[in-house]
Amino acid sequence: MKRLAILGSTGSIGTQALDVVRALPGHFQVLALSGGRNLDLLQRQVQEFRPLLAYTPVDAAAADLRAAGARVVPPEEMAAHPEVDLVVMAIAGSPSLHPTLAAARAGKPVALASKEALVMAGAVVTREAREHGAQLLPVDSEHSAVWQCLQGEKGGGEVSRVFLTASGGAFRDHTPEQLRRVTPEEALRHPTWRMGKKVTIDSATLMNKGLEVIEAHWLFGLSFDKIEVVMHRESIVHSLVEFVDGSLKAQLGMPDMRLPIQYALTHPLRLANLNLPRLDIAQLGRLTFGQVDMGRYPCLRLALEAAQTGGTCPAVLNAADEVAVERFLAGEIAFLDIPRFVEGALVRHNPVANPDLETILEADAWARSVVREEMRC
Repeated sequence: MKRLAILGSTGSIGTQALDVVRALPGHFQVLALSGGRNLDLLQRQVQEFRPLLAYTPVDAAAADLRAAGARVVPPEEMAAHPEVDLVVMAIAGSPSLHPTLAAARAGKPVALASKEALVMAGAVVTREAREHGAQLLPVDSEHSAVWQCLQGEKGGGEVSRVFLTASGGAFRDHTPEQLRRVTPEEALRHPTWRMGKKVTIDSATLMNKGLEVIEAHWLFGLSFDKIEVVMHRESIVHSLVEFVDGSLKAQLGMPDMRLPIQYALTHPLRLANLNLPRLDIAQLGRLTFGQVDMGRYPCLRLALEAAQTGGTCPAVLNAADEVAVERFLAGEIAFLDIPRFVEGALVRHNPVANPDLETILEADAWARSVVREEMRC
């Protein structure tokens, strides 16, 4: 029985991870739950799973968690707890960085759903994981697909290219004029996936694909010229791997995050889960692929440029995007302002090559300040 610490248990990935736990009784024990500000949901989760450890950033709610029998400790302590066998990193955004590092330094395997830790500090995180023998297990559907395609292969040297697929998000058929008028509510209606608010907006701008390119670089040790993004509206093929002999492997499945979550939790086993949807090949009709119109998706262009520059640029990219998306969701800026604000921060930034963690965090804070205050409309 694997003992889990689920960090970000009240978010989209965290709740779906608990769905997998419920569907596979006897395979997992939930040892720790870290939630956000959805206190009612966190309280229900604690009452149901009776974890040893729990956390909420709301101090006033900690007493309720203690009353339910949990010891309240911060996520970093949960991630490194000696009784934890696997850390599910589902904390959204940059706050995932420190718990991910804590888990890596403790040698814990991390089922990584929070791509931002690798985007911000990929060199630091992967070095700590290597030095302490910690595995980074992909949870993003695209990276899980690549991981599954690589099973049984000898190594990354056999890989010619990796294709990450993109649905195009909620506005893939909008005209430029329509894009100028979109609302947060419209942007959150993703055509195929059920995800958190931030990643849903990033899907509409295709920033998520740029972040995923950076994540794939660190997860699989691939140079950026071996990672490509292709449009695939149906969200059935989650990634493809081309090998040096010209063979292609693809991983297909319904657009349901419980599938890659379960693969990370049960690896190296595959377990039957009757609650997961099955793909009916005969009913698919056809699958379509196409090139990305980079002019239509400036956030993807910015992400790829930041990836090539490296250093502190990916941290600035990520921080600027997080704040710009926050402001869009709050109704402070327009949808098309998101790439404008991100580019503004990148243009003003003086990149530092090979930064240490302190320098990365300083760049992150600087970018947030720029987008939050200095570029206020």
